Amino acid sequence: MANTTSKQWILSDRTTSLPTISGPKPTFTLSTAELPPLQEGQLLVQVRYFSNDAGIRTFISCTVDQERMYVPPVPIGAPMRAGLLGEVLESKSPDFKSGDFVFAGSGSWAEKIVVNAADVQLTPPLPSGLSMTHYLGAFGGTGLTAHVGLLHVAQAKPEHTIVVSAAAGATGSMVVQVAVKLLGAKRVVGIAGGPEKCAWVRDYLGAHACVDYKSPTFKEDLKAATPDEVDIFFDNVGGPVLDGVLARMKRYGVVAVCGSVATYSSDEPMALRNWFEIVSQRLTLKGFFIFDHMDKVPEAREALIKAAAEGRIKVDIEQVVPAKIEEVPNVWIDVLKGVNKGKSVTKLIA
Repeated sequence: MANTTSKQWILSDRTTSLPTISGPKPTFTLSTAELPPLQEGQLLVQVRYFSNDAGIRTFISCTVDQERMYVPPVPIGAPMRAGLLGEVLESKSPDFKSGDFVFAGSGSWAEKIVVNAADVQLTPPLPSGLSMTHYLGAFGGTGLTAHVGLLHVAQAKPEHTIVVSAAAGATGSMVVQVAVKLLGAKRVVGIAGGPEKCAWVRDYLGAHACVDYKSPTFKEDLKAATPDEVDIFFDNVGGPVLDGVLARMKRYGVVAVCGSVATYSSDEPMALRNWFEIVSQRLTLKGFFIFDHMDKVPEAREALIKAAAEGRIKVDIEQVVPAKIEEVPNVWIDVLKGVNKGKSVTKLIA
């Protein structure tokens, strides 16, 4: 491999507010690095797509002590981590060849990366002309989290009333569809921000109802949308949304805690007025990550791909945003702002 350079975004500040790329203390700084020569078992990969996940906000700063984080945070001065799809430019592994497309769950915001072949997965073509970008969304972390989290972790059943927060987001939009179209749940209620997103969750994803958490009548609207109370709450948000749903949970109900977007860019403590509902209603709260349930992944991915190929679920719920390397952080920051509907993917362009 000849000397190869790559622009990459470095974490330069652990902000507790919304990340930035400008100002006196930018969160990220763009730099150019010389990549090391390939060693045996390594690949040189040209990045094609980045996965824009709200959860990687916790790699920058989090209320959890670093020693207790589920994965180590990104060190100051290191490239920002993200899931990605890339094309193999050069291989020193018998398992991969030039031109192969691979998925890296812990890649970098960079133009090119050197990775160990053992740390990436080959991404074979999908049926029915489905885009490979779905390996980052519907058939990747977000879709698998939705399927495994709802059916295995929360043990949702057809007779249940299921509520999903951030229902217009990457994971939430898949949870709604798994609940409605694969499980056939009795009632599925989304929670989203604004009338447009709520209409999309109802009319396009198929939820029986959707409640706008930004509305001043959110609590009343949630009560009206859940007349039989709530068996399963799939929570991606935390904060006031979680507080509102706790007051609607059925006795012995389950809250599957997938994320806490409401707290990611705030240093204020999360206030829960309805915390005692957990005791009063004997609720179970289950925090989970998909990599704790990898034995369920093959079956879940197969089910999702089959359902998409047959048209039973919609996977065109992704926004592929073309962007130069200089624009990559801002596309991701838009996810934290709630700009996207469905899965956000960056297509890296020259």
